[in-house]
Amino acid sequence: MMSSTLQLLVEAWWAWLLLVHCVANMPLTKHLRVAVIDSNPALKSRNYLKKDGIPDSRVSTVTPATISFFRDIGAWEHILQQRHDFFDKMQVWDYTGLGYTRYNARDVGKQYLGCVVENKVLCNSLLLRLQEQKEDIENMIYPARLVSLAFPSKNRQVRVAGLKPPSTEAVSIGHTSGELHRSSLVKLDLSDGQTLYSKLVVGADGSKSNVRQIAGIKTSGWSYPQSAIICTVEHIAANDCAWQRFLPSGPIALLPVGDNFSNIVWTMSPEEASRHKSMSPEDFVKSVNHALDFGYGPHPNSSSLDYYMEKLFSGIGDTAASTKESFQVPPKAIGLISERMAFPLSLMHSHDYVSKGLALVGDAAHTVHPLAGQGVNLGFGDAAALAKVISEGVSVGADIGDLSLLNRYENDRKAANVAMAAVLDGFQKMYSVDFGPLNILRAAAFHSAQYISPLKKNIISYAMGDKKSPLFS
Repeated sequence: MMSSTLQLLVEAWWAWLLLVHCVANMPLTKHLRVAVIDSNPALKSRNYLKKDGIPDSRVSTVTPATISFFRDIGAWEHILQQRHDFFDKMQVWDYTGLGYTRYNARDVGKQYLGCVVENKVLCNSLLLRLQEQKEDIENMIYPARLVSLAFPSKNRQVRVAGLKPPSTEAVSIGHTSGELHRSSLVKLDLSDGQTLYSKLVVGADGSKSNVRQIAGIKTSGWSYPQSAIICTVEHIAANDCAWQRFLPSGPIALLPVGDNFSNIVWTMSPEEASRHKSMSPEDFVKSVNHALDFGYGPHPNSSSLDYYMEKLFSGIGDTAASTKESFQVPPKAIGLISERMAFPLSLMHSHDYVSKGLALVGDAAHTVHPLAGQGVNLGFGDAAALAKVISEGVSVGADIGDLSLLNRYENDRKAANVAMAAVLDGFQKMYSVDFGPLNILRAAAFHSAQYISPLKKNIISYAMGDKKSPLFS
């Protein structure tokens, strides 16, 4: 039983960011007692991961806004001790060969556009930082599964399908039953027989969130007719640029992960994904190089149209540094060094992020298309916003599970998350149609971003988390 407690249900590792931020860095929330319910054995790791090992295929591209947040809570120093790779350039182009856009961090006066980090490194760094702040970290983690939740306003208990309710007595943590008004707390039954009570439950258990389903929160969305293959490939020399090419079946991205390695995120039909996953490593590498080079269409070439477009838009704002950069061919992959994983793609958004005693963050609240690598950064943004709201509530003596308080978090994050989801869904739909005249119009609009410097700068700032709209603002 826990009084004045923040309870986190963690399955997605970005929720650790919220945990660290709340208990270790905000003076007003240091007194909150925290429990993390997660049976993931990876949470037992407390050592730096070797830089000279084979990179994992599960990576995230974190934006400067997210990096700033990690620095604020003291976790970024741990990431710098492990494998990571900053990139300051990005090239995006169309398979028709009619257009391309180059982005450079110098366009907005920054040193880098983002940093590619393995998911396990992010998780491990947050754990290490948490251990620095909380010596009793082992007592905070419950390696169990959630069986049922009972909310204060509901007399009924809702169980997770397939799990039996516990038969043992509730575990008391630091308080007697007489000291707690259990009727005002959320009750959580765990698979190991323990029962916890909390003022606030934070559901961070992924897109198929049991917490969200138990709470009865509805969602809207759809499945895309696409799957994504992820893996790690090797080059002869280091890759220092993020590359993305839009193909008829979906985009393929080549992201630097350090040394001579890059991560592949390739969107295609489920049938193609199955075929690419089962082909030999040698054939797969050939297919990757084909998709990133002359496959499906020619390279974009400079033309007289480029000259006139540059002249036309040169007087609109300060010229971006990347405007004069020509198209470049990505580095060739020479080998596949990791397993290939495939997963279906979908868009999902929760109608509500909060209810009394409950808040959803990250994929539990929303999922988006991975074509811009923004999903994880939206989750980090959720964590930062919720931590701020909790701190504000504690400062005025409010109940941290109070709905009026939690609504501030939802109002702050829902608009930003819906906007990003709409932008990414629009790109997905725009490139899902292969029709000659539409291809030309699409490529022309796409290519214009290379020369309209204010638009280019705004797109970069939006992707970096510095602005709320990708258009002029």
